[in-house]
Amino acid sequence: MSINSIEYLLFLHQSGVSTFLQEKPNNFYSEESKKLVINRNNVSNKIDEVTSLEQLENYIKLSTNCSLKNNANKTVFADGNPKSKIMFIGEAPGADEDRVGKPFVGLAGQLLNKMIAAINLSRDDIYITNIVPWRPPNNRTPNTEEILQCLPFIQKHIDIIKPMIIILLGGTASKAILATTHGITKIRGKWHQYNSLQINRPIPTRAIYHPAYLLRSPENKRTTWEDLKEVKKMIQKIKNEKS
Repeated sequence: MSINSIEYLLFLHQSGVSTFLQEKPNNFYSEESKKLVINRNNVSNKIDEVTSLEQLENYIKLSTNCSLKNNANKTVFADGNPKSKIMFIGEAPGADEDRVGKPFVGLAGQLLNKMIAAINLSRDDIYITNIVPWRPPNNRTPNTEEILQCLPFIQKHIDIIKPMIIILLGGTASKAILATTHGITKIRGKWHQYNSLQINRPIPTRAIYHPAYLLRSPENKRTTWEDLKEVKKMIQKIKNEKS
């Protein structure tokens, strides 16, 4: 079945659909799965019951609903400052991230460090995670079914962090979080809002080009610099409103 609409996938998720047929069977009842259930520590049975980052990380590590986990070496949860209200969301781990267990540690991560340094931020000032916590085979883009299966993870992540601003890195993150089928070139360059029933205010959200894309297409770095300057302005505006 071909699924082209993120909105339709969200509808399926809200209707209770969380599992899709895969090329390989989902072995929910393997001995390993039984062992993990028995040995759960500080893990809720339902994601709605998760209230902390520690619980969420454990919940994701024990999850069996996405086949990407079967071929990944590590679950890549997050990096940066969990107390930060500036949240960056990328696409999925690559080979370096899958080896180290942290997001954005390869060449794209090095460029991201330079990008945030350009607006006077560091890793200690932001919180970073991905739409998908496991590396897709051969670093391919996660497909729509995989994104849907992992969508509750990132939604809960946002609910726990309660960021004051969200920066979406690339088209995959932008489409998933903003529930749109538009590409990054149409989404970037303006502010959007992310809304959650668990957060009593809309969150200013901006999509920018992914650092990996900028490595391949450096001519877009100037455009991204304009976006980063707007991010810096919004951060300062939020700080002024809080003071």
